Amino acid sequence: MDIYTTTIVISILVYIVIGNYAGRGIKKLDDYYVAGRNAPTILIAGTLVASVMSSTMFLGEAGFAYETQAGPYVLWPQWAAAGYVLGALFFGRYLRRSRTNTLAEFFGQRFNSKRVQVLAGLTIILALGGYLLAVTQGAAILLSELTGLSYLQGLFVAWLSYTLFTMYSGSRGVILTDTLMFLLFTFASVAAIVYLIDALGGLPLIVEQLVAIEEKKELMSWHGIIGPGTDWPTPTDYLIWGLAIDVSWALVYMVSPWQSSRHQMARNEHVVIRSAVIAAVAVALLQVLVYGMGAVINIGDPAISPPESATIWASLNMLPPILGALMLAGIMAAVLSSASTFLSLVGFSVSNDIGIHAKGDETKTLRFSRLMMLVTGLVALAAALIFPPQIFWLTTFIATVFASSWGPVGLMSIWSKRITEKAAFWGMLTGLVFNVVPKLFEFIGMIDLPSYLDPVLIGGAASLVTTIVISRWTTVTDEEANYLAGLHVRPADEVGARRTRTTLIAPIVMAILNGIIMPIFLTQQIVRPYQAATGALLADGSLDWRTGEMFLMVCWSVVWISLGVFCIRYIRHHYAPRAAAVP
Repeated sequence: MDIYTTTIVISILVYIVIGNYAGRGIKKLDDYYVAGRNAPTILIAGTLVASVMSSTMFLGEAGFAYETQAGPYVLWPQWAAAGYVLGALFFGRYLRRSRTNTLAEFFGQRFNSKRVQVLAGLTIILALGGYLLAVTQGAAILLSELTGLSYLQGLFVAWLSYTLFTMYSGSRGVILTDTLMFLLFTFASVAAIVYLIDALGGLPLIVEQLVAIEEKKELMSWHGIIGPGTDWPTPTDYLIWGLAIDVSWALVYMVSPWQSSRHQMARNEHVVIRSAVIAAVAVALLQVLVYGMGAVINIGDPAISPPESATIWASLNMLPPILGALMLAGIMAAVLSSASTFLSLVGFSVSNDIGIHAKGDETKTLRFSRLMMLVTGLVALAAALIFPPQIFWLTTFIATVFASSWGPVGLMSIWSKRITEKAAFWGMLTGLVFNVVPKLFEFIGMIDLPSYLDPVLIGGAASLVTTIVISRWTTVTDEEANYLAGLHVRPADEVGARRTRTTLIAPIVMAILNGIIMPIFLTQQIVRPYQAATGALLADGSLDWRTGEMFLMVCWSVVWISLGVFCIRYIRHHYAPRAAAVP
């Protein structure tokens, strides 16, 4: 085996050993489903980031940035990541108070309804099962590119890599291995992009060279390559699409099962908030690094096909062997971390939410849960063998399912006293249907929707309207009202001066790093060189603030400083010890 294969094999073996070691400590269902509800900040932050940084990011989206959209993907202020913070404050900490084992179970208890729990569970199985399919195929592509394995053999190896420890150790093993994987791919990504920038003469020179690529001269503009032959005829079309995707992902970070379920494992509410802020900063910065790497790869070869393999090509051809090996191991880690998360959540829903068995004692239920995890993995493997890879678009589509189906209902389940069981059920269902059906018709070519009618917007609007209308015509039961009131009772042990001071550090750093340092850095290293290369600088050599690129830089500061200030005030208001503190 060469250094690339050896590094990946060693890392996989480490995950399997650690995951199975963690499984030895599983004694009860709480350990298996929610890691004993005692996970510290580093593990929750690690699993939040690792579960979202998958083949979608390192292969699909990096390839998308490499091919056409590097400018917007790097320069947009990554405001979707703000959903982590807002989700923790307005949803995650209340979810933790519910002490449920799954997110679908939370909805079932909140509305005192088995059918709501079953619908939520089926949505998880459908959507995350598709996501599991995508990341499994991503791992197989990586293995087949790097080794003598065929794509088919790569599928089996990838499947075994995450199934072996996930089935046995559940959430406890997943969050441990996720954190290790997070540390690996973060280190590898930072080291790789720093090396490439230095080797190629610095960012300003790189931007100048990218603009000089005739067929990609708009690659670094705020809207990327648009026009005939693309999905966006005009900059406005791209802007609408980009905003819709960002809103969707913000809602995904707030309420989707593979993100918000991490808060059910947190040691306390301060861990929920701290880890969410850390995850927001980490995801925002990692996205800039990975998308930026996608852009830089064009200097090495602007015609890599398929574009999803761009980061693999760069690891083999543009990086020193040891760094390339670490980068590839990091990509594999990102893929496996997401796969283990999705497999665990789908398996949990099969065994806990859709009622396919009668619950007995904990030992039997735990054994059954592991069996269902294996069955779920086998179904995902079979699907990966049947369907061709569509990594980027499949995962983008699946993520928006939760935004439209769960977004309105999820937030209203915490903040509305008028939402009823019928409204929640039909709101989830209409959001799902009015997203999936138009997207399916669009995918097979039956319809061509404009940007302002993106299926996620249609589904989200349908869900919200349905929920509001049905809530007005139905009545909240006493059980529903009492359960909601209980969620808004803050545990007394969460209030404390020392804890609050520690928690405040994270949003302060977030505001400084993402609100001040990042926009200044991007302006000087990317926007100014881009304007110089395209002749957009003013006559005196100063920046033209009227361009879309500079507008995005202003948005960086506005979004992240505002979010930091809001988070600081919120924490002080809710957790600083004083008589008037509110829940």
